[in-house]
Amino acid sequence: MKTRRALEALNFFMADVQAGIGPFLGVFLQARGWGTDTIGTVMSIGGIAGMLATSPAGALVDGTRHKRALIVVAGVMTVLASGLLLVSHGYWMVAASQVATAITGAAIGPAMAGITLGVARQSGFDRQFGRNQVANHAGNVVAAALSGWLGWRYGFGAVFALSAVFGLLSIAAVMMIRSDSIDHQVARGLAPHESHESHGASTDGEVSGFRILVQCRPLRVLAAALAMFHLGNAAMLPLYGLAIVAAHQADPSAFTAETVVIAQAVMLIAAMLANRLIRWHGYWWVILLTFLALPVRGLIAASVIHAWGVWPVQALDGIGAGLQSVAVPALVVRLLSGTGRINAGQGVVMTVQAAGAALSPMLGGLLAHHFGYPAAFIALGAISTASLALWLCCGAGLRRACSTRGGLDGHGMDSTPSAS
Repeated sequence: MKTRRALEALNFFMADVQAGIGPFLGVFLQARGWGTDTIGTVMSIGGIAGMLATSPAGALVDGTRHKRALIVVAGVMTVLASGLLLVSHGYWMVAASQVATAITGAAIGPAMAGITLGVARQSGFDRQFGRNQVANHAGNVVAAALSGWLGWRYGFGAVFALSAVFGLLSIAAVMMIRSDSIDHQVARGLAPHESHESHGASTDGEVSGFRILVQCRPLRVLAAALAMFHLGNAAMLPLYGLAIVAAHQADPSAFTAETVVIAQAVMLIAAMLANRLIRWHGYWWVILLTFLALPVRGLIAASVIHAWGVWPVQALDGIGAGLQSVAVPALVVRLLSGTGRINAGQGVVMTVQAAGAALSPMLGGLLAHHFGYPAAFIALGAISTASLALWLCCGAGLRRACSTRGGLDGHGMDSTPSAS
């Protein structure tokens, strides 16, 4: 129980470490004369770097027994990379900071999922991961509220200082997780004491996450749908903040904090309800609900460029992201159970969805620059309907794979996965 509470504390404090000044980056650069197209481009550079690093990071988590140390190193490097922005505001320095933050942060998600699976085991993963996400969203709410107040009162340097403090508390939480409480075989999707070779894996820990993606049809559909969803979703928050600030509707730091607090508060509630909804309706219906929220969000954002519009816009973001934060990793664990490739699978799904997220700021920034903010929001919402169409068109087979009762034999694999 002590280890599980430490795991929840880690998720709480790591929330701000992962985010850093990321939510404030757009208004931070806008205040220094950057245009929306340039801001979108530099954010996309970081997104592409994170996309390329996530799949190898997932394979690394599967192959290492030093998952706690991996989180510590990644967290420290993320804080240091964010600190580069305080030294220089030049284009390439900002780009380097975004690349470093994305690469070091790529391991945190799979490592968190792997430790949770190793501690809670398959039977307890959904419940414990849901509790982790509740703690993570609560950490984001607290950090965003503090960042908004500190940024308004003392400037953006105080936002970075808060991230550094949360980083130190994250290290303390990691140290409270006992190393012997993590079953590293279970953490990668094998039964306790089961040999890697029994599933075709080599002992060197080198795993092909993309081969898993090719062999598991439900995983392919999930990854493709998430890529289209994040292509429309990722730019929505920073772009809406830029639109409001450009219209002189709010203080940059305070408003950006407000957008994050509203979304994360709704995410917290959604994460608390996610496991219950999954038990009642299955993963397919829960993920469908998240895809439905984004087009509506785009229409509202285009129609209401006003400070109060942040409430419906960010509430819809909270519903989608909050449910996905629990349902997607839990579904990947279920689909790949017994393969020994769970964290590689998590990494490759995150890589594919990150491809959409990486291009989103560049696309949104260019659309806003040339056609205005309302057109950009409508276009982003329209693009995201592709995820909805894909999810519905492949519904029959997916519902069976995503069901919490039974499912596809062999976890939806077209053939047994093996290392490349």
